[in-house]
Amino acid sequence: MTAALLLHEFLIESAARLPDKVAIVCQGRRATYAELNTRSNALANALVRRGVERGDRVIVFLDNSIEAAVAFWAVLKANAIVSMIHPHTKADKLAWLLNDCRATALITDANLSAVFTDAARRSKHLKSIVVSGAFDRERHGWHEGSTSWEGALTGERTDIAPTRRSIDIDLAAIIYTSGSTGEPKGVMLTHRNMLTAARSITTYLQNREDDVILGVLPMSFDYGLYQMIMAFRMGARLVLEKGFTYPVQVMKTVVEEGVTGFPGVPTIFAMMTEMKNIKDFDLRKVRYVTNTAAALPVKHILALKDLFPTARIYSMYGLTECKRCTYLPPEDLDRKPTSVGLAIPNTEMWIVGDDGKKVGPNVVGQLVIRGATVMAGYWEKPEETARKLKPGPVPGERVLYTGDLCKMDEEGYLYFVGRLDDIIKSRGEKVAPKEIEAVLYSIAGVKEAAVIGVPDEVFGQAPKAFVALEQGATVDDKELRRVCQERLESFMVPKYFEIVSALPKSDNGKIDKKALA
Repeated sequence: MTAALLLHEFLIESAARLPDKVAIVCQGRRATYAELNTRSNALANALVRRGVERGDRVIVFLDNSIEAAVAFWAVLKANAIVSMIHPHTKADKLAWLLNDCRATALITDANLSAVFTDAARRSKHLKSIVVSGAFDRERHGWHEGSTSWEGALTGERTDIAPTRRSIDIDLAAIIYTSGSTGEPKGVMLTHRNMLTAARSITTYLQNREDDVILGVLPMSFDYGLYQMIMAFRMGARLVLEKGFTYPVQVMKTVVEEGVTGFPGVPTIFAMMTEMKNIKDFDLRKVRYVTNTAAALPVKHILALKDLFPTARIYSMYGLTECKRCTYLPPEDLDRKPTSVGLAIPNTEMWIVGDDGKKVGPNVVGQLVIRGATVMAGYWEKPEETARKLKPGPVPGERVLYTGDLCKMDEEGYLYFVGRLDDIIKSRGEKVAPKEIEAVLYSIAGVKEAAVIGVPDEVFGQAPKAFVALEQGATVDDKELRRVCQERLESFMVPKYFEIVSALPKSDNGKIDKKALA
């Protein structure tokens, strides 16, 4: 395994070393490293021929699939910047994303046509749309650059990718994450950012070439995307699933494929503990389990030890803006169960007070992260970037002010306390209350709305909506939920709705969310 300079060299090097090894298993389909490499070469060449240039943005709007994997690597090989978008994204938001990053190309699937055709018509910058699945010329071919997946790849060279023009400080990806204003922010990650993160995480997880890593989280979520990146760095195998909706089937696949790495979130682990037949599955081949977000509740730790008797269990914490902040070594799990651990390899962290100065042990302050994993900034948001990235100890360097309140003990172990803004982290996803509130306010009869995060044993936090109605309005919580389900991604739909006579106000007339909490 050589030292890749650009992210897609993980695939290129593994394909050269292990061409016939199965790289991905997905929904009964299998693809080797050589196949993924040649297919991504063809798609990269097709993108370039269709007008994608160095530094252009390409949106991949696909469910977890072999095509999504091929598309990710192809965009990088085309010297472009990839943005993986959740397949449940609605048309209005997809249109906003296409225009925000001025995407030159869209790679998607015919099953998502009800969303992408509407969104793409509102884009001013698209030159090409590549559609996998059952391409319909009448429905999908309205854009002059529309083509089927097969049509795009036909006649393209598979043995060689476009000439490499990127260097490691060029952007590799833009990962959109909810902002406190309700408007998504594009986290800009360079090849160096993502290479460094992958090397660091595979180091402390002790990943190996013979690993079989489960990918059950969406690749639009950086935790899901990195399962593929880490697997391909090592030449391991990725078992890719579209989700955990059918847990019995997923667990059968875990056993059949001999999964050794099991990344999850509290929602998945809670579903597993509720499965009556969970003990029927032999999970002794799983050698590590990972969880991200806040520290694992003690009852979840005990449940995971019972479910995975031979596995090392890692409690981890991070932000999209630097991928991963900390991990708790499994041997410290019993000793420090409420900690999220130590800084990941090749990074540093410290806590600062309101005055920006470092604080001592057990003092709550804002967490600061230093290292090559720290993002390049937010896409075309200089003011928000300046609030997060501030001068570091080396002249000219910028470090990440996370916006998270934490404390460290005398041994340097980190403890997460809360968030400076009101972003809710639910099911491993960041949820902006203002996005939900905007939908609630659009409902006839709604006078005021406020959304907060409340503690939840399954989701970590769950969105709760408080709604005050106009006089005489007859809206009920079922109607509120129905509209939210139509307009929002599933993880953003509030778990709880409470209709109140009025919302509390602060002295300046604003809704007082602290009083609601």
